[in-house]
Amino acid sequence: MGITRTDNYYEDFQVGDKYIHSRGKTVTEMDNILCTQLSMNTAEAHYNEDKASKIQIGAFGGKRVVVGSYTISLVFGLTSEQFSENSLAEISLDKMRLPYPVYHGDTLYAESEVLGKEDTDLYPGAGIVHFKTIGKNQEGKVVFEGEKKTVIKKREYYLESDQKFGP
Repeated sequence: MGITRTDNYYEDFQVGDKYIHSRGKTVTEMDNILCTQLSMNTAEAHYNEDKASKIQIGAFGGKRVVVGSYTISLVFGLTSEQFSENSLAEISLDKMRLPYPVYHGDTLYAESEVLGKEDTDLYPGAGIVHFKTIGKNQEGKVVFEGEKKTVIKKREYYLESDQKFGP
């Protein structure tokens, strides 16, 4: 299996490293409706324009708000190029917050920091990296904060086989 990067193995991550992930994604109405329906979320603020227009609480300004599970998935997805390509497993998600709502048409971006690293006997040839990620909208407002621990391949065990293409 070939990979596109060789700078995202366990050894490459150092505590305190900060990343501004290069990709952003504009949230569409379809994204919100699809995720809301697939997750069977019945909160009308996600899909009932009339009802949402009457909600004037805090940052909820009378518009349908994007379902939080989509925001979480999207922001973590924006980190994938750096953090998931050599990942073997995500073993924890923690301290997740959605401090500001996301609306149709918002563009989200992600930033991350390495909080910790540890070797593990449970995954030979890999180690655990602890990341904190925040998601921001196009105005710089924080719409997501969360942490995850990911099992990532060690270069010495995987690089040669990762560089091969095909079976």
